[in-house]
Amino acid sequence: MERIEQHACFGGRQEVWRHASAVLGCDMRVGVFLPSAALRGESCPVLYWLSGLTCTEQNFITKAGAQAHAERHGLILVAPDTSPRGADVADDPAYDLGQGAGFYLNATQAPWAAHYRMQDYVAEELPGLIERHFPVSAARGISGHSMGGHGALVTALRHPGRYRSVSAFSPIVAPSQVPWGRKAFAAYLGDDVSAWARWDAVELIRAASPADHLPMLVDQGLDDEFLDEQLRTDLFEAACLEAGYMATVRRHAGYDHSYYFIASFIGEHVAFHAAELRG
Repeated sequence: MERIEQHACFGGRQEVWRHASAVLGCDMRVGVFLPSAALRGESCPVLYWLSGLTCTEQNFITKAGAQAHAERHGLILVAPDTSPRGADVADDPAYDLGQGAGFYLNATQAPWAAHYRMQDYVAEELPGLIERHFPVSAARGISGHSMGGHGALVTALRHPGRYRSVSAFSPIVAPSQVPWGRKAFAAYLGDDVSAWARWDAVELIRAASPADHLPMLVDQGLDDEFLDEQLRTDLFEAACLEAGYMATVRRHAGYDHSYYFIASFIGEHVAFHAAELRG
């Protein structure tokens, strides 16, 4: 790993690292915030953040204001890029497919399968790197926004016991049933819709064993322009009710899909994770 940025921030340090990913077959960048406790060499829990469509590792670390809250609770924040990138990586002119739109799954279809294995990256390779290079404890949480909210929910649900908590802002909860998800899944996974269920939070909630339920928080703005067509929070709540999954879903009048919404409530999300990761 090569550190390419570092900035003093709320008593800790915001860094950006670059590394060669064996899983993705390209170089990747990842933001890492180290609270002062970590800089002193203390082992700290880790909160992973997955960003949304068109984002890089920079959006969260520059717009959310999460570092002050992570410093207060002694959490390391890890924010990777959203997809593989590079001249040799397949892409598409549209903003919602290809580079910047990896959807945190493992693609099976050409030309995407050669590089688009973001699930293996965020759930396996990246944590292995973080745990080798930074003073982290065994406690992990995961969160994200929009496409990244989908990624956080799916990653936690697909790997029972690996994360102690999961949260999401404005997540794409039922990608199999909305335009963003159907487009990406058809390209990355093919036309067999039975394969899509393994990457759909609503379907994974229905299939989850009660023994594997974990603390879950979802926040959704009611002025979100994508709510009715792309996000479908109502389908998620119905699945949780049907499955007896005690997720907390909050709706907020006046808030949209932007980082203004995330910045307004990120402190509550960090505190939610800290209670589970340090409990």
